[in-house]
Amino acid sequence: MGTSYNLSEKLGLHKMIMKVKSSKALVIRFNVVLFGFFVVGNCTLLLLWSFPQLYQDKVVSSSLVRCSLRGCHQKAESGVEMKAILEEQGQNEMISPKKSIVRRGKPRFLKEMGIRGIQIGAINMEDEDLSEWETHGDTILKVPFEKVSYLFEWKHLFPEWIDEEKENEGYLCPEVPMPMFEEYGNFDMVVANLPCNFPEKGWARNMFKLQVHLIVANMVVKKGRRNWYGRTKVLLLSKCRPMLDIFRCDDLVRREEDWWYYEPDIIKLAEKVNLPVGTCRLALPLWGQGVNEVYDVPNVEKPTKREAYATVLHSSEIYVCGAITLAQSLLQTDTKRDLVILIDKSISLPKQEALVAAGWKIQLIKRIRNPLAKKGSYNEYNYSKFRLWQLTDYDKLVFIDSDIVVLRNIDLIFHFPQISATGNANYKFNSGIMVIEPSNCTFNTLMGLRKEITSYNGGDQGFLNEVFVWWHRLPKRVNFLKYFWSNSSLARNVTNHLFGSDPPKLYSIHYLGLKPWLCYRDYDCNWDVADQHIYASDVAHMRWWKLYDSMDVKLQRFCELTKLRKRDLEWDRNKAYKFQINGDHWKINITDNR
Repeated sequence: MGTSYNLSEKLGLHKMIMKVKSSKALVIRFNVVLFGFFVVGNCTLLLLWSFPQLYQDKVVSSSLVRCSLRGCHQKAESGVEMKAILEEQGQNEMISPKKSIVRRGKPRFLKEMGIRGIQIGAINMEDEDLSEWETHGDTILKVPFEKVSYLFEWKHLFPEWIDEEKENEGYLCPEVPMPMFEEYGNFDMVVANLPCNFPEKGWARNMFKLQVHLIVANMVVKKGRRNWYGRTKVLLLSKCRPMLDIFRCDDLVRREEDWWYYEPDIIKLAEKVNLPVGTCRLALPLWGQGVNEVYDVPNVEKPTKREAYATVLHSSEIYVCGAITLAQSLLQTDTKRDLVILIDKSISLPKQEALVAAGWKIQLIKRIRNPLAKKGSYNEYNYSKFRLWQLTDYDKLVFIDSDIVVLRNIDLIFHFPQISATGNANYKFNSGIMVIEPSNCTFNTLMGLRKEITSYNGGDQGFLNEVFVWWHRLPKRVNFLKYFWSNSSLARNVTNHLFGSDPPKLYSIHYLGLKPWLCYRDYDCNWDVADQHIYASDVAHMRWWKLYDSMDVKLQRFCELTKLRKRDLEWDRNKAYKFQINGDHWKINITDNR
């Protein structure tokens, strides 16, 4: 019995040992499998990190997403790198019915106008109950679309820097998702609910808001039935005013509470639709395949509509010389457009006569005060530029600041819509040269916004950038800033080469900093002030004086230095000599006889 017990005990112990061994084996196998998954996962991540293009190619081939876009445009030492990071469709939203449905009746004015029994294309109206419309015989077709990614920001569509000179190849520009317009028939009216998140920060540059505007504009141009006057009905629901850049003030027919009824000029709206979406691409390159092959139009057709170049002088005579030189430079390009200058009573009669002799047609204006500017400040009356929109004798204007000289014919840019301009900082345009379309309605709108909009720079440029957020990029050679982003020798050599090229490779030079006519002609006086060196270029300075020498002597005398200006120049020169802050410029012998 003892033997039997010992045997049973040994057998039990053996089973326990076998069970433990089996458990350990199972644990080992489990750990091996887990380790395998870990190795495979890490290898996959390493491969994706090493070959991001393989991942992007897979996404492009398997996803319907157009783009999403973080870091679309990054500035590098060698230039501007363009890249787009695409997102899978699953991370984008499709517009779908929301839980709270609002019963929305037809605006009264549509009933009064007898608009009923029509085909309606509805954009972003999924949370609106339009059953009442259908009782009036209307046919409603709601148009679904893929909502733009929340990662898609304004800066991706309006980058500060782009590769204008085509130095880098293969960059991608972001795109805004659109419906498949070809799948739809024609509509008598397009109705849309426009997003409005006013007064949140950045509300004017909301990507979803822009997307809906663009879908409506495209639908109207591509699928809108036109009346005898070439117009289509557009009804927009929004607490915010629809974007002035897309739906023109003059096309607004009626308004009732949050309803805005437009009959847009299809030709003008098509101009907008046919241009690139955003400013990642130029609206039109002004040169061919080679950087130096500047695209020119020697025989630009004579305008069928009235067009003019324009500038503004107010509050001071300090820019009279600049305006005279600007007019002379424009005439030397053989333009046939009118030259119009707006001036106030601060410009004396002799100087008015000189402006006329230079080529300007004068229009007297009452200056406009910036209500947010301090009294006596430099920008107190710079909203006088709004008067340009009152020049309704003209269909289109190209405004040019009077500290610019034009080197090549730029009549071509009259073919562009409002606002077309060159880039400045961030996603903003430089208002030194811009295409505008005069309109009393637009003028009144600008005047009404003066107290609501705070200009980022205190001036008209900052104000206009908050009103016209949807602008079109012209090449920087159209409005080339006399400004050195980098003070390196290479950057200066390249830029100075453009300033001095003959025949000119630039269409104009915008003289930032101290103006040439306020300096000695012997050298650029921006060298005499330490914080002005970014504006200093003797080559650009000489270019201005070359134009000055081509002018009539009677006009040159309006560029003379005042006693006060001579004193200031001497002060800066002596200070530069004392601290030797401008290299050898203080050694230059002054021969300027002004």
